[in-house]
Amino acid sequence: MASQGAAASPPPRGLFARLRSVRVRLLAIALLPTLIILPAVLALVVTWWTTQFDRLLISKVNGDLTIARQYLDRLMERSDETLHALGDSVAFARVAGAGDAAAMADFLNERRKAMGLDFLYLLDAEGRRIAASPVPAADEGRPGAAGVLWPVEARALKGRASTEIDVFGPAELARLSPELANRAHIALVPTPGAVPTTRATEDRGMVVQSGTPVELPGTGRAALVGGLLLNQNLDFIDTINDLVYRPGSLPEGSAGTATLFVEDVRVSTNVRLFEGRRALGTRVSQEVRDAVLGEGRVWLDRAFVVNDWYISAYEPVVDSHGRRIGMLYVGFLEAPFLALKRASLAAVAVGFLLVALVAIPVLLRWAAAIFRPLEAMNATIAQVETGALSARTGVPATSDEIGRVAHHLDAMLDLLQERDAELRRWTDELDRRVAARTRELQDANAELAATQRQLIMSEKLAAIGEITAGVAHEINNPVAVIQGNLDVARDVLGPAVGPVKTEFNLIDQQVHRITVIVSKLLQFARPAEFAGHLEPVAPAEVVGDALLLVQHLLARSEIAVAREEAATRRVMMNRVEVQQVLINLMVNAIHAMPSGGTLTLATADADQGGLPGVLFRVRDTGAGIPAERIARVFDPFFTTKPQGGAEGGTGLGLSISYTLVERAGGTMSVESPPGAGAAFAFWLPEAGGAPGCA
Repeated sequence: MASQGAAASPPPRGLFARLRSVRVRLLAIALLPTLIILPAVLALVVTWWTTQFDRLLISKVNGDLTIARQYLDRLMERSDETLHALGDSVAFARVAGAGDAAAMADFLNERRKAMGLDFLYLLDAEGRRIAASPVPAADEGRPGAAGVLWPVEARALKGRASTEIDVFGPAELARLSPELANRAHIALVPTPGAVPTTRATEDRGMVVQSGTPVELPGTGRAALVGGLLLNQNLDFIDTINDLVYRPGSLPEGSAGTATLFVEDVRVSTNVRLFEGRRALGTRVSQEVRDAVLGEGRVWLDRAFVVNDWYISAYEPVVDSHGRRIGMLYVGFLEAPFLALKRASLAAVAVGFLLVALVAIPVLLRWAAAIFRPLEAMNATIAQVETGALSARTGVPATSDEIGRVAHHLDAMLDLLQERDAELRRWTDELDRRVAARTRELQDANAELAATQRQLIMSEKLAAIGEITAGVAHEINNPVAVIQGNLDVARDVLGPAVGPVKTEFNLIDQQVHRITVIVSKLLQFARPAEFAGHLEPVAPAEVVGDALLLVQHLLARSEIAVAREEAATRRVMMNRVEVQQVLINLMVNAIHAMPSGGTLTLATADADQGGLPGVLFRVRDTGAGIPAERIARVFDPFFTTKPQGGAEGGTGLGLSISYTLVERAGGTMSVESPPGAGAAFAFWLPEAGGAPGCA
């Protein structure tokens, strides 16, 4: 049956429909982690790893440069220390005390060789050379241009020892020693990428020179100056290389190199042009020269060195005048690290491919086990939608969730057939109930229409109240004019008013009547402006007076009156207003018991909010007030009495009563338990002083 359902399923149409199919989406879910997410994660990890790998190489070469610089600084410190020790030695003092220039020259020559210096000489206070080693061919006074001292020499003659790196020209080197001039002479080797130059040789020498002050008997302060030429100083550069790149510090195949530059020319290096020959005379690239010598930056990056790429570090070398005169370089061959990086990446790629080759067939098999039952269910549902309620998937109830769902679908289709007939029976019943509900809705609509009419009447009454207040104010003016003119006419006529006295009295009565009507209208429209005179009122007396005023209504009905008067206090309120409130409540109670009942009138002393007062209660035994309406009984124009009948109301009685009680400082409430009538109660504060007027 499952195969029939699958065969009956219409094939998907269009590329979009195929992409939305369960098969495609399940395959995407199965293959997405392996073919997209995992490669993306691997790419991010590899990118991060290669970046960190490159940073590690840069960090290493920066550390290597630090070691090389520390060695150069230590070399300068040692030169300063040894020269200072020589100047302070007893042997130097003894030779200087003898005053023999030849003996001093022999002494300096002996000490120069022992100290490993390339030159050593003694200057007097005027800067003239007294003795030197090696001894120049002709005595020319002192090395350097006539009359100009190096900062190291000048500081020493002023009593301060120092060590600096300076570049000597070929003439200065020759005055020191022809051998030094020969060592400094290096033929330039054409180098791709270097700054173009017309020079063919480099004959300047980079010298570490130290000066220390000494005292000479009879002549005073002098200076002892010694130095070391770094050009082609292989011991110096190889020592740096051995310190920085010890055996085993680099991977197999890599090599560390160190170089000292005069400007951009290699004057001391272990970089090889080819086997056995050092790359002396080759030059650095223009990019590195501009960054280090031009801008004074430390270069930390890969760079092409002579004939290969190196991870390189360059820093400028500054002379005693603060000028950038050369560079110190260390670096190591990049190729072995690139090979290591490529091998690592290849291992990751091969591992990913192996995982994918193993995982993809398994994932596809699992996906097929999912989408086949789903396709069978889809085809079955399509048949059921066309009305074939007998269609089934036929998938057995296997242990996996999809198989159980397919089995449950078949069971649900069985129930569906059973319920279909039942639903048809229910449809007829529903039609009957809908008809009944429709009739109820029509009745509710009729009631709603009646309520809307009552609301319109309430709105009209509210508008009439506003208009009444305005009309009452407008009537007061002509009434006052009539009354005033009537008094004037009576005064003017004097005794002659006798024949029309009756008519005058009639006019007075009607004017007074108009005034009373206007006052009542204004009291209805604006009750706050017509508050009555306040006086202490005895609850029992005012209840008795109100009861007499409604006696004619009680006489027409079978209503018994029960009085429960327990109040001993008096209340502060206008007596007529208290009567008005009680009469309104009694009339409402009488109307609520058309077939008779009991009207209970009760008073009692009661405190509210910490204040003493009296509680009045009017209770009937009528039908009560529905719960949905009890919250609105004090609203203006709300009434439960039928409109237009003999006992019809406007809905203003309770609202006016509520306003009068509240204005006197009291409260009013209502209770109406289902089937037990209604009980209205109002509380008024006790009369605590002399009566006053509101």
